[in-house]
Amino acid sequence: MASPRIIMKLKVVATRKEPGDVFVIELEHPRKPLLPAFEPGSHVDIHLPDGRVRQYSLCGDPADFSRYTIAVKREAEGRGGSAWLHDAVGVGTILPVSAPRNHFPLKEGHGPVLLLAGGIGITPLLTMAGVLNRQGKPFELHYFTRSRSVAPLLDVIEQTLDRNKLRLHFDDEPETRQDIEALVSARQSDSQVYYCGPPGFMAAIARTTENWPEGSVHFEAFQPAVSDITPPEPFTIILRNGTEVPVPAETSALSAIRAAGVLLMASCENGVCGTCECGVLEGQPIHRDAVLSKDGRSHRFIPCVSRATGVLRLDV
Repeated sequence: MASPRIIMKLKVVATRKEPGDVFVIELEHPRKPLLPAFEPGSHVDIHLPDGRVRQYSLCGDPADFSRYTIAVKREAEGRGGSAWLHDAVGVGTILPVSAPRNHFPLKEGHGPVLLLAGGIGITPLLTMAGVLNRQGKPFELHYFTRSRSVAPLLDVIEQTLDRNKLRLHFDDEPETRQDIEALVSARQSDSQVYYCGPPGFMAAIARTTENWPEGSVHFEAFQPAVSDITPPEPFTIILRNGTEVPVPAETSALSAIRAAGVLLMASCENGVCGTCECGVLEGQPIHRDAVLSKDGRSHRFIPCVSRATGVLRLDV
């Protein structure tokens, strides 16, 4: 059983609007001078008043323990969380916030690092770039947006990073355009690539890196790719203690497991955060998440969105 997450009540101490309909929120603890440490790639859960939970990457300086900074893009077709933060949050607002956790860590390595950001996907990669820059490690940050006028955090990026490590690509400036697949294909053999952005951007990089060595490709997605549109079929989960849990076609595996009396923690319930991740002992999952690596899919399962064929034995 997963342990409960630590929830802090943090105070909004500053806000600002950024291009691309992005709202930057800075949070501090109202009584404690220091917050739990975080690493590049970490995110926090923001608990909204109606019980919804949303995840946002920390895009501040990990060396600054006094505050957390998140950047929230208003998603017109989203589920309402970003709109509430844009419309209801101001200086002085108290927000329940989880301690940071990291499903997108910056790995130790000696080869060059290629950071690829599309739009608001810059948020986790900005922190990575800042740390690599400070450490003097070889890297390049490539930032892709439709236009300079809608590129969030651009001023921060240009003020923080050495210009020879930053490449800006705008669709409306032909001289800056870069073919993503050509860029990735030209990488050095010992490179590591980290990428984050909208679905089409993610899919293009995933195709190009499909045959890269295991462990050299790292990503974070804001929503799962739609790769399996077949209607869901019922299947059966067998828990570690032998309990059989039927999963009807219209019910998620997560809901079925909880109905069987197992308190399995979850957060996004959209296949992008990994909170509900569990082990597979036997069976054939149908993966529909945007969290697991190629290797992870051989023995891990995200029950909020993924399904299975026949019987699936889980380490739960």
